[in-house]
Amino acid sequence: MSPRGLLQRAVALATRWPAPVLALMTILALGGLAGALRLRPDAGVDTLVGTSSPAYGATATLRARFGDDPILVLVRGPLTKLLLSQDLERVLGLEGCIAGNEPAGSTPPGGEDGPCGQLARTKPVKVVFGPGTFINEAVRELGAGFEQRIADSERRAAAAAASARRAARRRGLDAAAVADAARRATDAVDQAFEGEVVELAVRYGLRAVPRLDDPNFVSTLVFDPAKPAGTPKRKFAYLFPSKDGGPGDAALIQVRLKAGLDEVQRTAALGLIRAAVAMKQWKPRNGATYTVTGAPVVVSDLTASITSSLRLLLVVALLVMAATLALVFSGRPRLLALAIALAAVAITFGLLSLVGASLTIASIAVLPVLIGLAVDYAIQLQARIGEEARRAPPGVAAAAQRAALLGVPAVAVAALATAAGFAALSLSPVPMVRGFGLLLVVGIAVAFPCALLGATAALVLAERAAAPTLLRRVAAGPGRLGARARACVAGSLAARATRRAGGAGLSFAIARPRRVLAIAAVLAVAGWALDTQTRVESDIQKLVPQDLPALRDLDALQRSTGVGGEIDVLIQGADLTRPAVLNWMIGYQTGVLRRFGYSARRGCGRAEICPAFSLPDLFTTNSSRASAADIRSLLNAVPRYFSQSVVTPDRRTATLAFGIRLMGLDRQEQVIDELRSRLRSGRPAGVRADVAGLPVLAADANAAVASNTRRMLTLLAGLAGVALVLLLALRGVARALVPLVPIALATGWSALILFALRIPLNPLSVTLGALVIAISTEFSVLLSERYRAERARGHEPHDALRRTYRSTGAAVLASGATAIAGFAVLIASDFRMLRDFGFVTVIDLSVSLLGVLIVLPAALLLAERRR
Repeated sequence: MSPRGLLQRAVALATRWPAPVLALMTILALGGLAGALRLRPDAGVDTLVGTSSPAYGATATLRARFGDDPILVLVRGPLTKLLLSQDLERVLGLEGCIAGNEPAGSTPPGGEDGPCGQLARTKPVKVVFGPGTFINEAVRELGAGFEQRIADSERRAAAAAASARRAARRRGLDAAAVADAARRATDAVDQAFEGEVVELAVRYGLRAVPRLDDPNFVSTLVFDPAKPAGTPKRKFAYLFPSKDGGPGDAALIQVRLKAGLDEVQRTAALGLIRAAVAMKQWKPRNGATYTVTGAPVVVSDLTASITSSLRLLLVVALLVMAATLALVFSGRPRLLALAIALAAVAITFGLLSLVGASLTIASIAVLPVLIGLAVDYAIQLQARIGEEARRAPPGVAAAAQRAALLGVPAVAVAALATAAGFAALSLSPVPMVRGFGLLLVVGIAVAFPCALLGATAALVLAERAAAPTLLRRVAAGPGRLGARARACVAGSLAARATRRAGGAGLSFAIARPRRVLAIAAVLAVAGWALDTQTRVESDIQKLVPQDLPALRDLDALQRSTGVGGEIDVLIQGADLTRPAVLNWMIGYQTGVLRRFGYSARRGCGRAEICPAFSLPDLFTTNSSRASAADIRSLLNAVPRYFSQSVVTPDRRTATLAFGIRLMGLDRQEQVIDELRSRLRSGRPAGVRADVAGLPVLAADANAAVASNTRRMLTLLAGLAGVALVLLLALRGVARALVPLVPIALATGWSALILFALRIPLNPLSVTLGALVIAISTEFSVLLSERYRAERARGHEPHDALRRTYRSTGAAVLASGATAIAGFAVLIASDFRMLRDFGFVTVIDLSVSLLGVLIVLPAALLLAERRR
């Protein structure tokens, strides 16, 4: 069946069984709404970078082997008061609670249903690494080592005594002499052991067997005696980061969740960690405070705000669309288009839930835009049916059938071309942008049939006086209000000036089409040239709600420690215990820290890169890495609790970690590029190395979004897609390509306006060119097809243009107002990304609409003269 025949069948169905059609739409809308309410929000940085990128693959491997991105508990307070008092035991208790370490047969602090009990049952945490655990493990290992040395000394003493007895007996000594020889041998071994103990005590400042509650031992272990009191040793910078290299006032507890947790499990785990931190048992008594922060915390809080933002935009969209319809649309019932749009949106988001997708920031942007487009289609179709009913009465059903032959196909072609324009966004390297375009394409595929069937069925029911009384009252109220408002607006000075300006613009285009096109082309070329100078902002911290507590906490982390995130270098190979591999890792680490301004004297205050816990930190002496056997021996001796954070049990995967400051993504990308370039030089054979982590994904996303070449290719793809659709649908080169002239020029005008406004682009507003193509296509196609119909009726070109603008032009202005109003709703969002996107889109689409209305007549006249 041909597309025109399909449209006629659909209209015939709606006119014959209007009530069942509306009932079916209502059921689908309610089902879609139920599904939409189950959508899970997702604001992760993963939505900004493709899964096929090397950084994404390295990050996925890092998470699988060592746990998810780190959640940080910042402990702020003088380290001397925190570590040299009972507060250290409270910090250790908190770390054990978060790790889910519940001793067998004991009740967890807070009870079985408290945060510690739930964390112990669910076990969402892979590893916790903090000052309490570190010092406690040092105490345990040193204590165990001391006990082992005592046992070894006792065995040596017993062996020496036995040997002395045998030697004395061989010399024929009596029993007293044998016993004396054994005692002297034992005393010699004991004296040697005592000398060894004294030497170790002097070397490490030990006065007794190490204990957690021994301030002397803790001070000797953590603080540098050669620096001012309370200054942590450089090698512990990943635990006690110091901004200026002086006395420490911050410690970090690093928490990595297990890989593979879904969004619900991650959110629950983070909530339990926050609840555990807030427990009174762990509150320090000497003034220190806890702050839960880190990139996963920001992402979680941002995800939680998506749902509330969606509700806000839905309410604002309803109010804005109702007011817009009351002002610009005279068809009855006036709220029919809005009801149809809501049904289409509910069905679309229900389909989103059905395929298991998530709500992203882009999904929020789709909501008001799709409402605007659906209202637009409903207005156009309702206007076509009303026009046919006025032209040749009687009956809405007959008018709808005539409209299916005449006006409706043009609206269908315009909708199809708009979808083709949005489909070009599938070429974007950013998953969020691809999802935005795909969801709009699906939404258009749902909205047009809903508008066609719903508008036809509702108008038929209204004519039969079978519409529910409530519907008539709801429609009548805004109708009376809208009539008064339109009368007020129509009589205003601004409205009269607008009509005069519009008439003058059309007359100028008709009189001087070449000049109009020349001016339009010059402005477009200027816009295309200046588009490369427009800055792109994709720093997620600047594009999200600025009142997020997680953002303030992340800023507090940087103020206290000098770092705001973590970059990992994932090292993989057949055997990482070779000295050449470890020495290369140490050299790489040292070179990177020196290059980006870190030193033990200055600390992290002015450095862009700081040390974090890495595999080389386990090897502090040259002898510990002299041979592969020495390396394996040390790794076997290190507690697994420490080593599992930096190397896998098979010794085939390890990490080099660096703390990184919060910085602009342009600079962050430069830092990461240098890290990558350094990985390519001097790397041992058989070793692979890639940078990974959230900051890397964010920087790569910024590079992809900011690419002028990609934006231009997307623009050309959008124009090519629209041209192909119009060629296939309209079956004429001139008929298809003439409407593209103002559309192509409109992309240059929008770029010029954007440059003049000095508003930076973001991951959504980089799609502006494709949006201008998609939305402007509808305006241009509807006007050009109506002009062609007027010419077919025998009207001269100038008269045909004026008739087109008096009829279809008014409907295009009304539908354009609703489409633009949909984008305007985004200005009410608390996401800066959406606010900026909505603001620049409203201005650019308004300019594009007016430009199309002026340039299209010139293009149509010149094309006709050429023929």
